[in-house]
Amino acid sequence: MYLKRLEISGFKSFAKKSVLEFTSPISAIVGPNGSGKSNIAEAIRFVLGEQSLKSLRGKKGEDLIFSGSKNLGRLNRAKVSIVFDNTDRVLDIDYDEVVIAREVHRDSSHQYFINGSQVRLKDVIEILSSMSIGASGHHIISQGEADRILSASSKEKKTMVEDALGLRIYHLKIAESERKLSKTEDNIKHIRTLRKEIAPHIRFLKIQVDKIQKVRDLRKELTGLYKEYLKREEGYIAREKKELEEKGRAPKQELAHLKKELTGAQALISSMSRDGEEKKKKELLGMEEKLSSIREQKNELSRELGHLEGVIEYEEKRARIKKEREGDEEKPIPFREVNVFVRALERNLEEAGESGSISEIKTILGRAGTLIADFVSRCILGGTKEEVSERDNEEDSEDMKREREAIHASLEDIDKKEHILIVSYEDIKQEIEKEKDASRDSETAVFKIKARESELLSRISMVAAREERVLKEEQLFKEELQEGAVLVGKNIIEYAYYPVSPEEAVREPRDLQENRRRKIEKIKIRLEDSGSSSGEDVIKEHEEATERDKFLEREVDDLEKSTLALKALISELEEKLGRQFQEGIEKINTQFQGFFSAMFGGGSAKLSVVAEKKRKKISAAERGYADMNISDATDDESVAEEGIEIDVRLPRKKTNGLQMLSGGERALTSIALLFAVSQVKPPPFLVLDETDAALDEANSRKYGDMLGNLSAYSQLIVITHNRETMARAGILYGVTMDSDAVSKLLSIKFEEAETYAKK
Repeated sequence: MYLKRLEISGFKSFAKKSVLEFTSPISAIVGPNGSGKSNIAEAIRFVLGEQSLKSLRGKKGEDLIFSGSKNLGRLNRAKVSIVFDNTDRVLDIDYDEVVIAREVHRDSSHQYFINGSQVRLKDVIEILSSMSIGASGHHIISQGEADRILSASSKEKKTMVEDALGLRIYHLKIAESERKLSKTEDNIKHIRTLRKEIAPHIRFLKIQVDKIQKVRDLRKELTGLYKEYLKREEGYIAREKKELEEKGRAPKQELAHLKKELTGAQALISSMSRDGEEKKKKELLGMEEKLSSIREQKNELSRELGHLEGVIEYEEKRARIKKEREGDEEKPIPFREVNVFVRALERNLEEAGESGSISEIKTILGRAGTLIADFVSRCILGGTKEEVSERDNEEDSEDMKREREAIHASLEDIDKKEHILIVSYEDIKQEIEKEKDASRDSETAVFKIKARESELLSRISMVAAREERVLKEEQLFKEELQEGAVLVGKNIIEYAYYPVSPEEAVREPRDLQENRRRKIEKIKIRLEDSGSSSGEDVIKEHEEATERDKFLEREVDDLEKSTLALKALISELEEKLGRQFQEGIEKINTQFQGFFSAMFGGGSAKLSVVAEKKRKKISAAERGYADMNISDATDDESVAEEGIEIDVRLPRKKTNGLQMLSGGERALTSIALLFAVSQVKPPPFLVLDETDAALDEANSRKYGDMLGNLSAYSQLIVITHNRETMARAGILYGVTMDSDAVSKLLSIKFEEAETYAKK
């Protein structure tokens, strides 16, 4: 990896964008004093993350931005970009070219970029630390700072050397781990404080939970008792109700039947009272009168029938004799006339048959005779008087026959009525006799029914008393079930599954069930005394508090494990840092001795690790008394801190120590040390800002020779006025400043210039 170029825009005197290409192992930057050439070194410090404005010769962020001139206005930002070739992947970024940029604005805000993506300063420092590059590392040595490593304190020298050795990353990791450790320890203290604060509340909740648990145990016991009690009681009540129903059914049915019998017997006795008997006797007398009347009608009709039959027999005999004399004579009569006559005659006969009075029958028969006479007069007109007389006789004979038939019908009807009256008369006589016998039997039956009824009512009353008692027990059962649901919850309905059969419940003595009830009442009283609240909120709060305490305990365990891991990591990093530091010191001493001898033609030079004792305030927590009741007072304690001292011995001189060296000797010594440090772990580039200003011509040549050797390991960017140094450069950048106070660049590549000159 090597530095490809530097781009400066708006930084200090570089108002316009300026680009420096570093294509040679040694690049020299020259220019008159005040031209702004040292601003290039500061631009490199700036882009690499320098945070000290004093090191950049400023007081605030806007001092780094071009402030303007009479012809140019001031700018609002400054930007510097540095470009590295990363084809060998020294930087842990998968790009062939890595561009690190930094911007500063007038409000002093800063932004950092890697390949165009905004990042944190920490990201820039971490990526550069792996290459021993930093904002204020040993690879950037400004004018007047060459002597700083000699005049710095032993601790500062140690820091510079560690930076040069690339050990800064370990310090960053240790510092980060110590920050995490401190934060972790603070978290442990905080969590322990929280646990101490919630411990009394958890103890209080535990007491409440124990009380609630006792109540739950009582409820559980009550639930078991309730299930057995309710199951047995339900079986007992069901069996009692069934038994009482069976015992009461037969008496009730028999009683209902007896009531019907009693009603019938009483009705019979009532119907057979004296009034009923007299009434039946009156009915007999009425029937006797009707029979007498019917028999008189029958005798009269019989007489009329005998008379008619005699007349008819006479007329038939006479007609038979006449017919024998004269023969038969026939005369046709219209059917319509005959039909009308027959129907009219039938109606008269029907009326006679339905009538029960002789006088009415006679009247009807008279109408029938008139009807017949009319028929004869109408239908047989035009005959002789003899024929008319003969017809009249025949009509009279026919009328008599019809009258005879009517009388026969009336007699039959009267016979039927007579028979019905005779049967009814006999029935009433028998009923009167039966009623006399039945009255005596009914009175005996009523007595027996009432005696049995009294017996049945007594049995029913006993059953009703038991039913009333069972109903009260059933009501108590329902009330107990409701109260149990309130006390132990809805699961009380599970009593139905309790393993007790109804037969067992009935066979068991009732006093055992009563004992269970009394035990249930006692538990109820204890529950009422302890409160009826379920305590779910308290239990939930206790569980949450306990779970939080366990969580905090786990957090403490995890944090303590993290503390141990961080301490182990810090110890490991410190061990690596110490080992690599010692190895680096040895390597630096070897190079330091070589460069020092080359500079002074002999002598000796080395770095020594020393320990300085300093007073430090130690707190009680740091002493390990944080968990004890000791005030957090602090004590002074001597703490040993490592540092580095430089021991030099010049050849041919008895003077020893840095304080005895002249200015030139100090300059050569510091240069020798810086070059030695850079050789142990060569950085990608070195920036030397007029470090050769104090050298004479002879030493300048030595300085130039060392630059040639160093360029084999690191790119050199040299800001100089020394001709010897310029002669060693492959590319020369000249910095000038015009009347606008703006720095401008001119460049010369010596290789191209030589080629051009040879032409």
